[in-house]
Amino acid sequence: MKGFIETSISSIRNVGSSSAIVGVSGGVDSTVAAVLVHKAIGDRLKPVMVDHGLMREDEVEFVVSSFKSLGIKVKVVDAAARFISKLAGVCDPEDKRKIIGEEFIRVFEKEAVYYEDAGFLVQGTILSDVIESGTEGKDKKLVKSHHNVGGLPEQMNLRLLEPMRSVQRRSMGCG
Repeated sequence: MKGFIETSISSIRNVGSSSAIVGVSGGVDSTVAAVLVHKAIGDRLKPVMVDHGLMREDEVEFVVSSFKSLGIKVKVVDAAARFISKLAGVCDPEDKRKIIGEEFIRVFEKEAVYYEDAGFLVQGTILSDVIESGTEGKDKKLVKSHHNVGGLPEQMNLRLLEPMRSVQRRSMGCG
């Protein structure tokens, strides 16, 4: 694990002097990605939590508080109306995931203009997200798109930084 952390931090520093936006949800994957990148580039990391209006009660406050305890200040963007209107009348789950993925990117792009040299978007993408989205792997079979992989728009103004993309999460006690 120590080797992974050191290698990741070294690789992340290849962003040069650019700053990076990290989309945080409070989940394990985005939190680990945020902490790794914060260790690598410090305050040039700009954590953003998108309140899309579909979260549990008090979830935003919990996430902000959790990151504050790690010494990382999170900006919250209220995009609930934007997401709800885009999802209105959409019934197909795959279509919803793609809409959500694109909307997240567009919100992060809009936020990037507030930060000097924000050229990267950090995501907590892990290998199972990639495989299930049918974008990589020997079988390339879609299970379900993940908003951070299969839901990404073709054109983006930020370059992706996914320090855990090759990591396969394992359940405790399952190998």
